[in-house]
Amino acid sequence: MTTNIGVVFDFDDTLAPDSTTHLLQEYDIDPDEFWNKQFRERVQNGFDPTVAYLTLLLDHIGEGKPLGELTPAELEQCAESLENELYDGVPGIFNDLDEIVAEYDDVSIEYYVVSEGIESLISGSTIKEYCTEIYASRLATDDNSTFTRVKRPISFTDKTRYLFEINKGITAAEATENPYKVNEQKEDRPVPFENIIYIGDGITDIPCFSLVKDRGGRVFGVTQQDEKSAKQEAILDIGSPQRAGNLNPPDYGPNGRLGSLLRLTIEGLCTDSTIDQLEAL
Repeated sequence: MTTNIGVVFDFDDTLAPDSTTHLLQEYDIDPDEFWNKQFRERVQNGFDPTVAYLTLLLDHIGEGKPLGELTPAELEQCAESLENELYDGVPGIFNDLDEIVAEYDDVSIEYYVVSEGIESLISGSTIKEYCTEIYASRLATDDNSTFTRVKRPISFTDKTRYLFEINKGITAAEATENPYKVNEQKEDRPVPFENIIYIGDGITDIPCFSLVKDRGGRVFGVTQQDEKSAKQEAILDIGSPQRAGNLNPPDYGPNGRLGSLLRLTIEGLCTDSTIDQLEAL
């Protein structure tokens, strides 16, 4: 029997600096004004935080507005300029973990991104080449391909839904066809939670940390100790704790603490799988 390992990353402030802030800067929009004033006011008026920032972006889209008639293609171009800001060791960490797993029989590994960020910004980066699925917020377009409305917001609690889809082996295509499929009882879980590793920055990832850890998986928190993004500051000021065990700087290289821990964790899962197989003989 094959042991399936699922490595799940948040994206913003986990694999790269906040992608929405990067978009704002590319279009000369002040991130502090956006996050610390406009976003905060919208949340304090009762908006879900993810809906707040997505609708705020939409308010900046249109003829004569800062983002112009923004399209998915333009977001993907913006993602290309984000490449130089990927954290140390990204995307090399994916190749290194693949090499570790390749040394063992009957062990497989897959990578996922689960983020409240905008899908087109994330999928336009090289990260997409390594990921089985990218789950992120979506904006819908009109007939001219201009973003006009919110299609799929992924808030912090929504993220756990996608962990269950991964756990149950439900593909994104299957979930699109039947969004309630994740609620079906399923005895066979292709990616057991004890084989799931979740990496996030600890602000919007607390429900995922709790779910994975409580079910025997492993979690790693990422933190910028010296500086926080305008988005992080706004969320923390609103009242969200940055709570996660095992906080590490975002260095995924072989000499970085986080990179070393991930490599050791994957090696350990592979070794455990081999021992279990030998004991079963």
